[in-house]
Amino acid sequence: MSYAVANLLLTVIDIYWWVLIVSVILSWLAAFDVINMRSQAAQTIWRAVDTLTEPVLRPIRSVVPAMGGLDFSPLVLLLALQFLRDVISRTLVYG
Repeated sequence: MSYAVANLLLTVIDIYWWVLIVSVILSWLAAFDVINMRSQAAQTIWRAVDTLTEPVLRPIRSVVPAMGGLDFSPLVLLLALQFLRDVISRTLVYG
């Protein structure tokens, strides 16, 4: 794998990592009514983040059910992204 392609993939993984973190934080803020989800700005941000994360989280949720009301699918996805990042990084070093 060329250095440029691997670097691009690592950058995309990093950006998606932060989008997923924002999604989790937004869900907590909405659940505790810290942000007003009736606000147009909050809805726009939520829809954008949800559009990016939900297609990837949905299959994970079908395998890992919520336990005690907690959704562990973002954690599973974060671990998978870290694993993928490590694999790509090792390919660069040893490739």
